[in-house]
Amino acid sequence: MCGILALFGLQDAGPLRKQVVDAAKLLRHRGPDWSGVYCEGSTIIAHERLAIVDPDSGDQPLFNEAKDIVLGVNGEIYNYTDLQDELEERAPKKHKFLTKSDCEVLLHLYAQDGIDFLSKNEVCGMYAFAIWDKKNKTYLVARDPVGIIPLYIGWGSDGSVQVASELKALHKACERYEEFPPGHVLDSKTGKRRLFYTPIWNQPTPVPTQDMALHTLREAFERSVISHMMSDVPYGVLLSGGLDSSLVAAIMSRNSQRRQHTGPAAWPQLHSFSIGLKGSPDLKAAKEVSNYLGTVHHEYVFTIEEALDALPDVIYHLETFDVTTIRASTPMYLMARRIRATGVKMVLSGEGADEIFGGYLYFHKAPNPEEFHAENVRKIKQLHLYDCLRANKAMMAWGVEARVPFLDRQFMEVAMGFNPVQKMCKDQADKPRCEKWILRKAFDQPGDRAYLPPEVLWRQKEQFSDGVGYSWIDSIKAHAEKLISDQQMATAEHRFPVKTPRTKEAYMFRQFFASHFGENSAAAQTVGWQDSIACSSEVALKWDKAFQGRADASGRAVAGVHVQAYDDKYKTASQASGAATNGEPDAKKARTA
Repeated sequence: MCGILALFGLQDAGPLRKQVVDAAKLLRHRGPDWSGVYCEGSTIIAHERLAIVDPDSGDQPLFNEAKDIVLGVNGEIYNYTDLQDELEERAPKKHKFLTKSDCEVLLHLYAQDGIDFLSKNEVCGMYAFAIWDKKNKTYLVARDPVGIIPLYIGWGSDGSVQVASELKALHKACERYEEFPPGHVLDSKTGKRRLFYTPIWNQPTPVPTQDMALHTLREAFERSVISHMMSDVPYGVLLSGGLDSSLVAAIMSRNSQRRQHTGPAAWPQLHSFSIGLKGSPDLKAAKEVSNYLGTVHHEYVFTIEEALDALPDVIYHLETFDVTTIRASTPMYLMARRIRATGVKMVLSGEGADEIFGGYLYFHKAPNPEEFHAENVRKIKQLHLYDCLRANKAMMAWGVEARVPFLDRQFMEVAMGFNPVQKMCKDQADKPRCEKWILRKAFDQPGDRAYLPPEVLWRQKEQFSDGVGYSWIDSIKAHAEKLISDQQMATAEHRFPVKTPRTKEAYMFRQFFASHFGENSAAAQTVGWQDSIACSSEVALKWDKAFQGRADASGRAVAGVHVQAYDDKYKTASQASGAATNGEPDAKKARTA
């Protein structure tokens, strides 16, 4: 993971080198390990490196042997060894790899297949990159299909096209800028952006009708997690104690000796990290999971004051004013700093499972499998605006890379390619069941084969901003009450006519954002903004009349579904819902409590 800034179409790159280097420094938190600059002719590519794979020789920009192709990339290519082998089979001895970097393979795929190399090859990873073809005087820009890695594009008054990992590097230099769309490639020959890959998860209506075998789903996710563990530096796992992060941790702990890379600082035992307010549900649950898996566990307790103090910085790094995103990102931002202090530079995380499997509490209100699937698709398409943005930027603010195995291309093709009836929060007899039932059931193994204890495997969904401690959200609201007056709210639409805040909390966040990026600048247009409840899309608000017209986006607002938020004592989903049947807790009581 790194930070890139690239400028194309310049009259003369030389005089702008210092300006670009200074702008790239705004991205140095993303890559504190080394800096590199290519500056020649009409092109500048600046790179700030976070060294995870091949720390010794993988500095960027990367070059081919002839030095007429230049690559600046932010990301990881998990199947790079397979791609290298395929290149060797197709063109023996043609491609000489100069480093052990996983990203160098992109250079050679481009040299072999040209501008369509992403369409012709199955590149599995998270990435945003820029390629300069010196010989043909053309460039290529692309971003991974989900948008795990951030990327922005802007246009300077000098006619240049500029791309950067974060908009702060473009904000002063460009007349206009916007987010670069996920799954797209920009070819300078045409000047147009186009999709390079149409994934199965983009289908608005479910195509398949076959049921998914549990072992197929389980094995696909295991392969994904193992592939994401490649590292030459110490790594760990973010552990909230919920289903998603616990499954990632369980698979990692089983395979910690099967690493593809063994750097000199490698740890033989998995380290896990969690954060919360004192006594929070997540801290308790994470400790239980850590004890079960035998990880070296790091538990961080933050205070309300520390989190409130951090809000302006969180918003600067995240480049958003979305309420739910900021609520969840602030503890993550604080945790990232503590993680980096341990020497860890890479962690795996559980983002994406709720979008793929319908894990948010509002999915209990889905009227039918078709609409359930359509919401899965909507949520996946919006990940780059919310959860992926949060996981990437909150962690990279302190130079920690977050990898997300649920969003692996090959796993998603499996997980979005089966009958959505199996994902519903009720069975075919219309009996309620726990959200993400199919995922839980796939890992519900008996005896000594168990990945997780039942009380963890069947624990009810918590939004991260709730799980770190319920008083966190209440404290933000109280803080906003003090900072924002009724008069400011009454005139909010005049100060912020673009994406007008509806609550004092939203106004406070928008005000912090404006202090960094202007009142109603191009930056505001890049921010995801929609009415939501419990992380829903705006469309899903139609599922229940009680969802409509509400300002509270928390999972606690889903009446009749969320039980644990009101428990004085922590309870697991299986305990709250009564006896289990065939390994599946009867959720009826929990849903009507």
